[in-house]
Amino acid sequence: MNNKLTRPITDEEIRTFQEDGVVCLRGFFDMDWVERLRDLIDEDIANPSGMVKSIDAKGASGFFFGDTFVCHHLDGFKDAVFNSPAARIAASILKAKKVNLLFDQILVKEPDTSTPTPWHQDYTYWPVAGDQVATLWLALDPVTFESGAVEYLRGSHRWGKKFLAISFDPDQKYEEELPEVPDVEAAREEYDIVSFELEPGDCTLHHGLTLHGAQPNRTPNVRRRAYIQRWAGHDVTYNPRPNLQKMLRDPMIPPGAPLDSDLFPVVWQA
Repeated sequence: MNNKLTRPITDEEIRTFQEDGVVCLRGFFDMDWVERLRDLIDEDIANPSGMVKSIDAKGASGFFFGDTFVCHHLDGFKDAVFNSPAARIAASILKAKKVNLLFDQILVKEPDTSTPTPWHQDYTYWPVAGDQVATLWLALDPVTFESGAVEYLRGSHRWGKKFLAISFDPDQKYEEELPEVPDVEAAREEYDIVSFELEPGDCTLHHGLTLHGAQPNRTPNVRRRAYIQRWAGHDVTYNPRPNLQKMLRDPMIPPGAPLDSDLFPVVWQA
């Protein structure tokens, strides 16, 4: 396992994540990882897994592609889970004694793709309970506001609120008794919105309760390919509920138990 960090995560980066709910980390993934993951994404687009779903809005232009649990589909993604710096980054930022992978994912917004990513929280889609839940979003292309950079509501992970999951799939409905996500786009000036321009190899880590969304890719010739990993720390337990995001399979663990399983493997521990 070769998942050492190029440098230690700083106390300031940990504090930023804790206070803002998101932190930008530059250059932890070298161009070898970037090139390998770009090739894997193109391989997956050509031959997606059974977990692929269309996420283009009705009548939208362009192509917005997503596939999940991709490390169970292509071995190269499994290598990125276990041998890239990602697990140590997540453990450091979450201050976790161990980290489990919930799942990994690819999201591609091709040039001139008009579909935005609606504002949402990740946490309410998943069968988890606990605070140490985070998403690592790795840029494989230069990312700007015009190409669909992810935007975050700074500090929203500490509002003490969970919002109803928004469906990205017309066949999926979420029915938990939760308030709807506020209409951020209708009142952007009222919120503390932060986003980051990224170079290939840069990543962000955001808390599972941080509200976030992304603009369309309005550029004529820049792809927006991202490789994403969903991480959970030692305080997270299994919390299955009806009508959640579809998991690859039943992890065969009881409610309230640690996530440790073949589906949610321990990737790093102290």
